[in-house]
Amino acid sequence: MQYEAVIGLEVHVQVKTATKMFCGCKNEYGAEVNTQVCPVCLGLPGALPTPNEHAIVKTIAAGLMLGCEIAPICKFDRKHYFYPDMPKNYQITQYDLPLCLRGGVILEKYAFPKDVQKEDFATAQKVIRLVRIHLEEDVAKSFHFEEQSGIDFNRAGTPLMEIVSEADLSSAEEAFAYLTTLRQIMVYGGISDADMEKGQMRCDVNISVRPVGQKEFGTKTEIKNLNSISGVRRALQYEIPRQIEVVSKGGSIRQETRRWDDASGQTIIMRVKENAHDYRYFPEPDLLPVRTDQGLKAEAEKLIPELPRQKKERFMKDFGLSDYQAEVLAQERALADYYDEAVKGSSHGAAIANYIINDFLATGPDLNQLPIPASHFRELAELVGGNKINSKQAKEVLAEMFNSHRAPALIVAEKGLEQVTDTAQLETFCDEAIAANEKSVADYRSGKTGAINALKGFVMKKTKGQANPAVIDEILRKKLS
Repeated sequence: MQYEAVIGLEVHVQVKTATKMFCGCKNEYGAEVNTQVCPVCLGLPGALPTPNEHAIVKTIAAGLMLGCEIAPICKFDRKHYFYPDMPKNYQITQYDLPLCLRGGVILEKYAFPKDVQKEDFATAQKVIRLVRIHLEEDVAKSFHFEEQSGIDFNRAGTPLMEIVSEADLSSAEEAFAYLTTLRQIMVYGGISDADMEKGQMRCDVNISVRPVGQKEFGTKTEIKNLNSISGVRRALQYEIPRQIEVVSKGGSIRQETRRWDDASGQTIIMRVKENAHDYRYFPEPDLLPVRTDQGLKAEAEKLIPELPRQKKERFMKDFGLSDYQAEVLAQERALADYYDEAVKGSSHGAAIANYIINDFLATGPDLNQLPIPASHFRELAELVGGNKINSKQAKEVLAEMFNSHRAPALIVAEKGLEQVTDTAQLETFCDEAIAANEKSVADYRSGKTGAINALKGFVMKKTKGQANPAVIDEILRKKLS
């Protein structure tokens, strides 16, 4: 019997705000432990929460970018459970009236392979539907040492979105593509830096297997707190075969929570899974319901940028880029903005894209601190397009440009690279080439058209590589015919 995986993801994304969700403490990564705390985020008796408007607006913006319906009224609830990193013994979250409902994440064609071994990539879009996006507060962070543990409450109270998908994913590769796309949108929109190494984006995986063709879901297992996109992929690459092996041998899967152990390459059981009633949800009595239709949604709409898919389509339409070129340049907002600046006012969009993708990105630049002005690539493309230098000389200019960050025109002038375009002078060199290469001339005239390359090489050597190859080719063909 053949089995298939059914996967849903719960992605936690820290919202990029100046202060925490319900207090005025700084929301800043990397501060000295337990220095960004107050009675509210420490859960001290009598402290009252005040909601962060910016966090609410950014969560609405995230929902709009993902095609969600924005609830006109939402509320906050208390979710009760005890962990050392939960100072109040409950978490302020949203239960039955979240900010955003439905929507989806679009996986572009070629974003993931249907069959990894065959490298058979999907050739059509796939939409991963969302259930909801709700806003809550993050918990503190635990540190475990050899003989003791410590807790840093700086993270406690940080605004945290939970983006819950339907069980529309069916492979580790699809999950990888989903998380990559979701992270890209969050960064593009300025919602979050979504740096998984800093815990700004984390993921819980719900996974079950069932016989192919069966509509009912199998018993699901949850894998908690995965902190890298590749970690999610590796965890699923282990867990899917594990569950298939159990059920194919007549066993049954327990509803349980597991964790991913990257060192051993396997999931390990943590506890039997809680149900929603175990958390004893009830409305947060210290916070009023929130109306989003009285200005909050309008503020969120102002934050929505041109998204990656829209940028890609514009790059292809306006600048004649290939699907691949547009995809690469639209991946990171900083790179897309850089290309937009480089191509401003230029008719050489494809050439500029080639220089950035094939030459510049190969140097491994920091996209947040690009040392070379984008206009340098426009200037280089215009030098080549205007026959001032040839493509081989352009490579030399690029190398120097990357090294010294100087403008291409200045480099060309200093190195004396400008092409020889004087037709009369080039005709003289072409005559010399024809006189000195009788065999090549005879071969060309007998139909061996490739023989012209020897003549062109002669002229290029005479001009020390500074002749325009296209002009040489034209002159030679005229003379030989």
